[in-house]
Amino acid sequence: MSEKKFQINEITAKKQLNPVIKEITIYAPDIAAKAKAGQFVIFRVNQDSERIPLTLAAWNKEKGTITHIVQEIGFSTTELGNLEVGQKIQNVVGPLGNATEIENFGTTVIICGGLGTAVAYPVARALKEAGNKVISIIGARSKELFILEEEMSAVSDEIYFTSDDGTKGQKGFVSDVLKSLLEKNYQFNRAFAIGPPIMMSVIADITRPYGIKTIASLNPIMVDGMGMCGACRVTIAGKTEFACVDGPEFDAHKVDFKELMLRLRGYCKEEKQALSFEPTGGHCKCHNH
Repeated sequence: MSEKKFQINEITAKKQLNPVIKEITIYAPDIAAKAKAGQFVIFRVNQDSERIPLTLAAWNKEKGTITHIVQEIGFSTTELGNLEVGQKIQNVVGPLGNATEIENFGTTVIICGGLGTAVAYPVARALKEAGNKVISIIGARSKELFILEEEMSAVSDEIYFTSDDGTKGQKGFVSDVLKSLLEKNYQFNRAFAIGPPIMMSVIADITRPYGIKTIASLNPIMVDGMGMCGACRVTIAGKTEFACVDGPEFDAHKVDFKELMLRLRGYCKEEKQALSFEPTGGHCKCHNH
């Protein structure tokens, strides 16, 4: 029996990872052939849809597929999450952004929270394949919100879990575990912080006195993803850079996290208004002429 032939941008698999997060696999052989850890893809579900960036969580060059993990938090992610296996996405562009710098650093620590685990997994896997000792610290609000536990465990030499409510692992924050490991004289040659900006900012403050080079994966508002619109601008060491073409990873000790968090809150009102549109058939206001 011959294998099913998929069309470009067709959804080949879909899985519910937890109550608010889905895993979607798409047939995109050109992207799968070039994908590397740390890169992202921009989606446009329909002709009138918003362009949204999502980091590559996995890819399979032989099958020609790419996998993304989606949290349905706004209109566009809900629109994407509502698609079923067999349906096609209008536009899938990538891989975009710079790949993670991977080499044998020695001992690395990956600190991730929430949906950031989807970004952290390919980085952790690549670091392990390069010969690093990988220590992972993963956080979430509660037990049911963790994702990719088995996958992260498989590429980690040590793994720690923290939850805000204490339902899994240590009660508290990922920063608490990092502090305790440093107090136990763990020596880290490179740190990766991936998650909410406030978490990455705290991690940068912890590693700075130890002189541990720390990489943050930034998630500013992004439109075109190719450096033309300027929407994803961030301030790094006092200079303006664009997360889409200069990043998305930057030296965490040089990032202006206060500015990043302020800009991420810039469209909260409009994001809430957008949710009043029906994701399965509504259109963005800008197309109502």
